[in-house]
This record gives sequence, structure tokens and C-alpha cells, in this order.
Amino acid sequence: MIIGKSKKELEKMRAAGRVTGLVLQELKRLVQPGVTTIEIDRAAEKMIRDAGGLPTFKGYHGFPYSICASVNEQVVHGFPSDYVLKDGDIFSIDCGVTLEGFVGDTATTVPVGNVSEDWLALVRVTEECLDLAIEECRPGRHLGDIGAVVQQHAEARGYGVVRDYVGHGIGRRMHEDPQIPNYGKRGQGPKIKAGYVFAVEPMINLGTQHTKVLADGWTVVTLDGKPSAHVEHTIAITEEGPEVLTKIAANDPAEAVLAGSSFNP
Repeated sequence: MIIGKSKKELEKMRAAGRVTGLVLQELKRLVQPGVTTIEIDRAAEKMIRDAGGLPTFKGYHGFPYSICASVNEQVVHGFPSDYVLKDGDIFSIDCGVTLEGFVGDTATTVPVGNVSEDWLALVRVTEECLDLAIEECRPGRHLGDIGAVVQQHAEARGYGVVRDYVGHGIGRRMHEDPQIPNYGKRGQGPKIKAGYVFAVEPMINLGTQHTKVLADGWTVVTLDGKPSAHVEHTIAITEEGPEVLTKIAANDPAEAVLAGSSFNP
């Protein structure tokens, strides 16, 4: 069952989304050659807790970290580690924050240093897929419209669209109904209604759509070893259209929320 949110609940989700977006914005600034992914994870946990939130991912079904840290061919759910980011990598950061009982969820893929044009194009198209998907998050549209526009945009450019992992509803729990695939057909699935809140997250591969899970039981990688990009926003559906709860303006005063949480790896 898809759980609609009241005005009061949406206010709480706006607050959770803003903190989540601000944390991710700050984490992006830490990404550079020579930094380890576990350092980014430690920074995330400190920022989240300093802002009065809880790292949603930590302990979720036994996941041991505050962010998912996926590098290059890793699609999603990567473990932060002592891996040292190097020039030419792409680094996907997925971050969730629980604040006053509600969850925000967002992700981005960050180029590290000088990245090849084909990898940069992958990231750019994945971001375009998310933008197009957000525009479909309107009352009266169908869930299938979201996946259809992602699939069409990515596959027209020769990329693989991951089928094994999908977006989701979100609210008091990180994963609520419905599942939101990044593929599908227009006009199919339930109608979208005002009050729904979705976490939409295109996962697009440079090569095959197929994936496998590593021995740690979490890290998902592309089957052919080619890179993958992942982006995500938490989106409230309103009568006026989509409201992106985790999108942060470049001039947003993060200091007011993340005061005292500076971190220097």
C-alpha cells in the first residue's frame, strides 16, 4: 500500500530531506584524489549526528556504515573502506538521514580529478535521467511513466539500465511501497497522487545492465566490470508538481544546520 503523507508529515520530511541534501553537498566537497572512502563515511556520520539526525543506513539489515560508497564498476551498496580515491575514478555516495522519525535519501556520482569523457558522459546522462524522472512525478501520471522516461533516455544513448535494484516510496521507513523501477511503459502502474513521496534513483551502466553481488553480501558491481553511475533524490508529489526535498541550492547556508561538523580527512 502506498502511504500518502499529511501536510504535517511533509513538513517533517522537508526537514529530513534538507539535512540529507546538505550532508551530501558537504561530502562532495571532500572528494578528491588521496581521500579514502572510509574517511568520507566518518565525515557523513559526524555531520548527520551533529545535525540531530541518525544515519539511516547504519545497522539497516546489518549494513555497517553510514553511507554506501561505490567506486567505478560498483553500482550500489558499496562498503566504505581504506580504498584511496584516485584521479580518474567516479565515486557514488548514497546517504540517508532519519530526523524526528522521517527519512531523507539522496545519492550522487562524483568525478574524482581528471575523468575520461566517456565516464563523464555516463554521469551526465544519469543526472539527466533523474531530472526527466522528477518531471514525471506529478498527480495523474502513472508509476510506469517514471521508469519509461529513464529507460528511453539512457538506452537511446547506448547505456545499460539496471533492473535488479529500484527506487521506492519513503517516509517513516526508508523503503515503503511502491517500488519504482528505472524501466517500464507509459500509462502502466498505479496513478501518482499528491501526498506521495518517492526516492527515485537511476542506476545506469556504461555497458551491460546485468549485475552481481560481491562476497560481502552487499556490494553490487556490473557484470562486465564497466563503470556505473547512480543518482537519487527524495521527491514529494504536490498538486503543483514535484518538490525535490533533498535538492540544495548552491547558496544554501549549510552552516546553520551542520554547525560544528567540519571534517578534514
